[in-house]
Amino acid sequence: MKKLPLLGDITPAQFLRDYWHKKPLLIRQAIPNFKPLLSVDALAALAAQDHVEARLVSASGGQWAMQHGPLTALPPRTQKEWSLLVQGVNLHDARADALLRQFRFLPDARLDDLMVSFATDGGGVGPHFDSYDVFLLQAHGQRRWRIGPQKDLSVIDGLPLKILANFKPNEEFILEPGDMLYLPPHYAHDGVAIGDCQTYSIGFRSPSFQELGEAFLQFMADSIDLPGRYADPELEASNKPAEIPRHMLSTVADELNKVRFTEDDVTIFLGEHLSEPKHNVFFKGPARPLNVGKFAEAAAKRGLALSRKTLMLYRGKHVFINGESFAIGRADKATLEALANARALDGAALAKASQDVMDALYTWYQDGWIELA
Repeated sequence: MKKLPLLGDITPAQFLRDYWHKKPLLIRQAIPNFKPLLSVDALAALAAQDHVEARLVSASGGQWAMQHGPLTALPPRTQKEWSLLVQGVNLHDARADALLRQFRFLPDARLDDLMVSFATDGGGVGPHFDSYDVFLLQAHGQRRWRIGPQKDLSVIDGLPLKILANFKPNEEFILEPGDMLYLPPHYAHDGVAIGDCQTYSIGFRSPSFQELGEAFLQFMADSIDLPGRYADPELEASNKPAEIPRHMLSTVADELNKVRFTEDDVTIFLGEHLSEPKHNVFFKGPARPLNVGKFAEAAAKRGLALSRKTLMLYRGKHVFINGESFAIGRADKATLEALANARALDGAALAKASQDVMDALYTWYQDGWIELA
């Protein structure tokens, strides 16, 4: 595998072997001459929208405050120690989406979103830790990072933010535009703006097993088939009417133990769960959709691309897109896997698509899941 400048001229395999989940990596000029993709005004406009997740964090005299969006007004730029954090910027800007996709040497099933933070001098969110891996790319100005592998992750009670009670950094870096810092999960860190600055955070999904377990049981509820009804024809008289009969417990336990989860069940659940758009993601189809014939002609000439909001995954015979799953045959496997991996298909690839695939693509086009390139 080729070296990747984004990783400081090491290969993705080397990064995964030596750093991923293990230790930090500072990459000077990961993206040389990098400049912010959005102005502060553009970020503020995003933060004011109902469907955009945004936070305003400020500190004054040791007192922390946090306000959730939509944020219709921000403090003046001359005021120190405040930060605007906007999640999912990749959903709203093509350049931000392209930046996020540079990290696809890691699985889409793990890649989450691009968060942009703007901070005035002294701004930050306090010493904290994340439960997931993160790349911190400096986009504008400077930010001082202090980091440490401490085991004491207790936080201060009564604050709107999870700020570490006993932060003990052992390294310090000042990041310039284009510099990037990778941190594994639970690695303590504190970033403070030196003058106005913008930092781009590339975050990863790390769902808890509790979250997955609860969602899986809800998913399986519709597929459980336990025919019959409880009966006890051999019931005997009891002088303890309030006690649940032992036979009743054993009979019900035997029936419940008939519920079995297959690998296929887990595959379908995980694909649908991980491709399900977030609650604040909405799709909008074309204002004047082409009819099916015109769509096929246009797609053959121009090709197709997934909407940047679309999540598409696959495993084995299953394809998952925006929370829905499809079983596919061998003839369609190559076409749909190519679409998922490249997030686009050219006309030549579409020429090999079956009618079933073209029908699905047309439906996704009407729903705004895919677009003409």
